[in-house]
Amino acid sequence: MAKRVLVAMSGGIDSTVTALLLAEQGYDIVGITMKTWDYATSGGATKETGCCSLDSINDARALAVDLDFPHFVIDIREEFGTYVIDNFKSEYLAGRTPNPCVLCNTHIKWEALLRRADAMNCDYIATGHYARIKSDAGRYFISRPADRRKDQSYVLWGLRQELLARTLFPLADLTKEQVRAIAADKGYTELSKKGESYEICFVPDNDYRGFLKRQIPGLEARVSGGQFVDTEGRVLGTHAGYPFYTIGQRKGLGIALGVPAYVVDIIPETNTVVIGRQEDLIRNGMRVRDVNWQKIPYLGEETEATTMIRYQDKGTLSILRPRDNAVDVEFLANVKGVAPGQSAVFYDGDDVLGGGIISREKVQW
Repeated sequence: MAKRVLVAMSGGIDSTVTALLLAEQGYDIVGITMKTWDYATSGGATKETGCCSLDSINDARALAVDLDFPHFVIDIREEFGTYVIDNFKSEYLAGRTPNPCVLCNTHIKWEALLRRADAMNCDYIATGHYARIKSDAGRYFISRPADRRKDQSYVLWGLRQELLARTLFPLADLTKEQVRAIAADKGYTELSKKGESYEICFVPDNDYRGFLKRQIPGLEARVSGGQFVDTEGRVLGTHAGYPFYTIGQRKGLGIALGVPAYVVDIIPETNTVVIGRQEDLIRNGMRVRDVNWQKIPYLGEETEATTMIRYQDKGTLSILRPRDNAVDVEFLANVKGVAPGQSAVFYDGDDVLGGGIISREKVQW
């Protein structure tokens, strides 16, 4: 009897080719599209795009009709809003820069998929991510895919063992060019030419500041008039409000110092934004909390790993040191732009050891 797999279908080329490949391999497919966000409700001016749009849902359904498998649309806007959107707002109010895609993958999409997979008697979940799943010594873990330019292992560090054990990534051994060629060869010529979507799904105009203003009534009045200060604490001017700045930001500061200036720290307690030079962004350590281990069950001793602090970061050789419910990271080369709230992902070669959230606590070696 064919294994039954629940395929997450966004209507894009990657999930389409995922379904095509699984069908060729003889799997019994059930398609599912998740409605996570209705952008019109946020008051934005940009047309809804990406996995949440009606066009994308229709594209996913058309493929299901072509391949003759059932397709369902599930509305998870309420749980998405409660968890991802509320976290997005609270993180900026706490002076951190969140990564909502990581949170959505970890706590919303895979959990929603697993529940539906169980309800529909599906053995596996499949998505169009460019990543690989390996297993060793009873542990399941993410590893880098063949296409390093599309590597999405960074955003999947939060997946737990029971989710990884039932997940398939059919694109692990393919490049994006090969995926496009497969789509074209199967008759999906227009889809094969479809562009990439990089924006946050609920902020398709990339204006997160406008999104926060619309979502948090009275925010501008609450945070306006705060101070820009330099690294010595000298007042340089006033700013629009600390949630509207991110670590490493250079453009849009509205302040002229005669030299390139960057946001090097954010202090929400006093509505203060610290401005410095590029060298002031350099860090040799950080603390990481909310860690999920994949390749190892826990960190019992100092371990060497390559640490990524942002998507498509080249990574830096580091020493990981266990600390009460956290990991202290010593970079073996200086790193710029460590941003609290972002994900830190630890690699053993191509394999994900684990990952967590960068803390505001300062760690220097």
